[in-house]
Amino acid sequence: MGSEPREIETSVAHVTVAGVVVVKLIAVVVYLLVLLGIGAVASRRMKDVKDYFAAGKRLGFWSVAFSARATGESAWLLLGLTGMGAVVGAKALWVVLGEVIGVAGAWLLMCRRFKGLTDRYDSVTVPDYLEDRLRDKTHRLRIVSAVALVVFVTIYVSAQIDATGKAFEIFLGWNYFVGIGVGFVVVLVYIVAGGFLAVAWSDVFQGSLMFLGLTALPVIGLITLGGVGEMSARLYAIDPGLLSLAGPGDGWTLPTILSVISLSLIGLGFLGSPQIFVRFIALEKKSDIKHGAKVAITFTVLSDLGAVLIGMVGRAALTEPAQALESVLGNGGENVLPLLVENLLPLILVGVFVAIVLSAIMSTVDSLLVLAGSALVRDVYQKVLHPKLPDNELVSKSRVATFALAAVALIIAVTVALITPDRTVFWFVIFGWSGISATFCPTLILSLFWRRLTANGAIGAMLVGFACVPLFKFAAPLLPGVGDGFKTLGELPPAFLLSGLTGLVVSLLDKRGQAAVASVADELDDARR
Repeated sequence: MGSEPREIETSVAHVTVAGVVVVKLIAVVVYLLVLLGIGAVASRRMKDVKDYFAAGKRLGFWSVAFSARATGESAWLLLGLTGMGAVVGAKALWVVLGEVIGVAGAWLLMCRRFKGLTDRYDSVTVPDYLEDRLRDKTHRLRIVSAVALVVFVTIYVSAQIDATGKAFEIFLGWNYFVGIGVGFVVVLVYIVAGGFLAVAWSDVFQGSLMFLGLTALPVIGLITLGGVGEMSARLYAIDPGLLSLAGPGDGWTLPTILSVISLSLIGLGFLGSPQIFVRFIALEKKSDIKHGAKVAITFTVLSDLGAVLIGMVGRAALTEPAQALESVLGNGGENVLPLLVENLLPLILVGVFVAIVLSAIMSTVDSLLVLAGSALVRDVYQKVLHPKLPDNELVSKSRVATFALAAVALIIAVTVALITPDRTVFWFVIFGWSGISATFCPTLILSLFWRRLTANGAIGAMLVGFACVPLFKFAAPLLPGVGDGFKTLGELPPAFLLSGLTGLVVSLLDKRGQAAVASVADELDDARR
C-alpha cells in the first residue's frame, strides 16, 4: 500500500495478510447486511409514491439533518478532501469554510421558506414545487428540470460508483471492476426495495459512521505523532506552504486567489441542489428546522475539519521531505486515509473504516438514484405523459426507472475508468456536483426570495447553468490569455453567476409571466413565518 510512516509502528504488522483481508471482509459483509436489512424493513412501510420519493413527509430532524449531510458529502469527503489536505495542506480549509457557509445558508435562510411553500403546494419533488410556484401550465419547466436532473445525477452517480471501485481496490486489494460490481448490486437492492425511507434510514446509519471516523482518526493521528506542534514541524520540513492558507507555491498570486475563490464557493451547491432540498420536503414539522440546522452545521464543521486534518497528519506521518507525494499517497493523495488507518489502528478498526468509506459513497448513490427516478417517473411519465395515472401505480415503475438509471451510471463509470486512468475522485465528483448546482441553485434561490421570477426566467436560468458547466470545464480553459484563469477558478462560480443573471433578465422581460406570478407575494410572505 505504500511506505511505512517514519515513526509510527503499525499495530497490524504481526497479523498475516490473509487475516487482515478476512477481518476487512467481515466488516464489509456486516455493513452491507445492515443496509439490506434497512431496505427490507423500509419496504414494509412504503404504501405509495409519496412514501417512495419523500418518506411520506414524516421524517424527524435527526434523520433529515444526517441524511442531507451524508448525501451532500459523498466519496469526495473521505477520499477527495483528505487527499487535498495531504496535497495542499491548510489551503484545503477554504473548502471547509465554503461548505459551512453553504450548509448554514441552506438551513437558516432557505429551508423555512422552501418547507412552507412545498407544504402549501403538497410537492413531492423539486420540479413539483417549481411548477406550482412559477404557475407553469405548459410542463416545460418540469421537463427541463427532469432532463437536467437525469443527466447530471447520472454523471454524479457514476462518480460515486467509480469511487466504490477505488475503495475496494485500495482497502481490500480487489480488482477495481469487481469492487464496482459488488457495491452497485447492494445499493441497488436496498434502494429499489425501500425507496426514500430506506435511503433516509441508511443515511443516519452511514452518516454516523462517517462522523465518528472523521472526528476520531485525526485525534488519534495527532496523539501518535506527538501533537500539533510535531505535525507542523514535519509539514514545514516537507514544504512550508503546507501550513499556509495560500498553499504550496509562490504565495498570494492571482492564480492562488482564483483557486481560493473556487474552493470557497464549493458550498454554493448546498443552496438549492435537489438531492439536498428533497430532504426538506420530507421533514415532518417546520418547527424542527432550527434543531436540524444545529445538527447539520455541527456535522459539517467537525467532519470537514477532520477530513483536512487526516490529510495533513497523513502527509506528515507517511512521507519524507524529498519523496514524491504520488509514490506514497497515490494520485491526488487519495490513498492517505486508508494508509493512515492501516498504520495507526487495530485490525478490527481497519475493517470498520472500510465500511465508513463505503458509507460516504453509498449514502450519496442511493439518494441520487431515488432523485433521478422521481424525475423520470413522477415528473415526466405521470405528470406530463399520463396525468390521469394514479399514484399507487407508480411504485413499480419507479423501481424499474431506478434500476435503469443505475445501469446507465455503471456504464459511464466503467467507460470513464477505461478512458482516464489518471482521474481523481475529486474532479469526477465536482463536475457532477457543479452541473446540478449551476442548473438548480440560482433558480431555487430566486424562487424563494424574488417574487418576480417567472417560469420562462427559470427555464432560461436552468438551461444556461446546464450548458455553462461543460463549457467552463472543457472549452473556457482553452481560450488564449484567460484560459488558465478559468481552469483555476473552476466551472461552478461562472456557471452559477450566469445562470442567476439569466433568470433575472428573462423574468424582467417576460411581461406575460409577470402577470402569472402576481399572486405569489402573499405565499412568499406566509412561507417566511
